[in-house]
Amino acid sequence: MSVPLAPSDLPGAEDDRNAQSMTPSAPHDPVGAPRPLVLEHARAEIRRLRAEAGRRIAVLDDDPTGSQTVHAVEVVTVLDEAEYAAALADPGSTAFILTNTRSLAEHSAVEVTGDVAHALFRLGERQGFPVDVVSRSDSTLRGHVLAEVRAIDAAQRAVTGSGFDGILLAPGYFDAGRVTSGDVHWARDGDALVPVGETEFATDATFGYRSSDLKEFLSEKSGGSVASHEVRSIGLEDIRVGGPERVTQILEDVSDGAFVVVNGTEYSDYEIVVLGLLRAEAAGKTFLHRTGPSFVRALAGIEPRAPLTAADIWPSGGPSGHGLIVIGSHVGLTSRQVGAAQQRCGLPDVELDVPTLLDPQRRDEHIAEVGARLAEALRLSTVMLFTSRAVRQGSDADDSLAISRSVSSAVVEVVRAALPARPGWVLAKGGITSHDVAVHGLGIRRAQVLGQLFPGVVSVLEPVEAAAGAVGVPYVVFAGNVGDENTLADIIESFSQGS
Repeated sequence: MSVPLAPSDLPGAEDDRNAQSMTPSAPHDPVGAPRPLVLEHARAEIRRLRAEAGRRIAVLDDDPTGSQTVHAVEVVTVLDEAEYAAALADPGSTAFILTNTRSLAEHSAVEVTGDVAHALFRLGERQGFPVDVVSRSDSTLRGHVLAEVRAIDAAQRAVTGSGFDGILLAPGYFDAGRVTSGDVHWARDGDALVPVGETEFATDATFGYRSSDLKEFLSEKSGGSVASHEVRSIGLEDIRVGGPERVTQILEDVSDGAFVVVNGTEYSDYEIVVLGLLRAEAAGKTFLHRTGPSFVRALAGIEPRAPLTAADIWPSGGPSGHGLIVIGSHVGLTSRQVGAAQQRCGLPDVELDVPTLLDPQRRDEHIAEVGARLAEALRLSTVMLFTSRAVRQGSDADDSLAISRSVSSAVVEVVRAALPARPGWVLAKGGITSHDVAVHGLGIRRAQVLGQLFPGVVSVLEPVEAAAGAVGVPYVVFAGNVGDENTLADIIESFSQGS
């Protein structure tokens, strides 16, 4: 089943409307759904309320791509409480903390998530401010959903003595065409919306699922311990007709850590939910959030920003060196993007052969040889490093993750070997790849999000604390499952023109 879309009505094509109004329903809304309600100055009101209450937002990001809808916030790449404190020093501030747990087995993901959450709640208790924790994960529902939520709730109980009243599930990523309507989560595929359970993402070797209805999804992923009929919902009618008052009413009735599905097809929906949420929290309710990227922007009241240009990134001129492009993602879209970039841009490329990397007898020699070739090519031009496109799956979910980590480790070693060639910018494609290249390849500890190269897609980070040679070098974080076939080539051409 799919729903056709007119180009002008695609998620992400929404205006920045700053007047209270009723606008036509998008064709992917249910028949008879109320028109979106856009409240004047909603984002400014959210920022004001957050600052007055001293609230901070800590986003536990299970891969480095969650910042694609925000700007002027910090990203912390290391698990260090002092860095959290620095990034959350100001009332109303927001910081992303990269846990990279989507690349970990569940027991390891639980341990990391619990440790970070403990540190954050201790920080809030010690310094006397409320911390809104967001468990940010994939907008196509892949990740350790129940395990991470339960780890954060356990940390809250350990530090404060009480758990959350409710858990908001808001996986929308409007800029990339992931919306929730009628409690069903949808993903854009070309000019149509498809129930997410019918997409390639649902067949993921590690995090596969069947259900597109989010209430059924929670029941499926919990093995039935979360009953679908017990999951609450904030529907489009609640949001667009009842407004913040209706949202507050629903949330005030939530208790005992119940899940609440948050519907939304554009940012105005989430902004109304956040206004209602802040009122409920002011009355004493507590909530945890499991979300995609879009909810974070609404929760923080961040204004949209126009896509970055090369001149924005290098205001004093172009990059000082050539670009290093690292491709790790294996989703079909990424492979098509690589093909288009090779055809349009004519870049030299260097390939890491995955079967060779998985052979202990040949691994080290192959890494050394590829690293030397990459460094030599980078001194002469922008170059693309990619892993062989054939997907290697393990015997089970944990084995598949182990293969991914082994390959990513090899990519990091090759990137390190190329650093003496002094890249002027670095782009990493894929979640695990983006994290490992940033943390282990470039030594980034903290960075500022400058903005995105396209509306809500592809963040550019400026390293603030990093290895020698990487501070100030723009780092482009490009998720595997966003953009169209030409997006990678468009970035390369834009950066080349800026040099």
